[in-house]
Amino acid sequence: MNRREALAKATLLLGGALSGPTLLALGRWENAISPDMRDKLNLSAQQKQLIAEVAEMIIPRTETVGAKDVGVPAFIEMMINDCYQTPEHRSFMAGVTGLEGLKFLQMSAAQKVETLKQVEQKAKEEMKAYNAQTIKFGDNQDMESMNAVKMGLPFWRLMKELTLLGYYTSEGGTKASFEYAPNPGKFELTKLKPGQKTIVY
Repeated sequence: MNRREALAKATLLLGGALSGPTLLALGRWENAISPDMRDKLNLSAQQKQLIAEVAEMIIPRTETVGAKDVGVPAFIEMMINDCYQTPEHRSFMAGVTGLEGLKFLQMSAAQKVETLKQVEQKAKEEMKAYNAQTIKFGDNQDMESMNAVKMGLPFWRLMKELTLLGYYTSEGGTKASFEYAPNPGKFELTKLKPGQKTIVY
């Protein structure tokens, strides 16, 4: 199974856990949007480093591989560029430039954790505004002017979703987290031993 197939299957399995824009983005990737239809983020080297650092803080390297080890930062950039639309580009870049302005990369480990906790708290408020905005858009009021300023899913929500999706659909992330059982036998409850990987069939 290649990554494209894995993503399609993950979409079905995680449908209820992923946001609407992420599910739509996966559909766009599956249907291969042509390059001229894509908006490009034009990330600087520092911004790419910042995205990699945040992804690694979400899934750090321990005794298993981390987000950077399996290429999650490049996956996030590809997904945002190729699959999401302008509102998500705006909100993602707002989050990146916000952390860049705080000099996130120069912070100590403890300061980074505290900053991301604040970003997560702020994202909860942004999700309320996002949901309210979506409802208002549904009313069809002055769509053109509203589209010009429409924000997508908050940066933190996008980062978390794409980090998890990129990690658990990568070969390294899957092997680090799951034990493949090619012949499951009959379906029955399995009690996992401490430290045993989840079984995937």
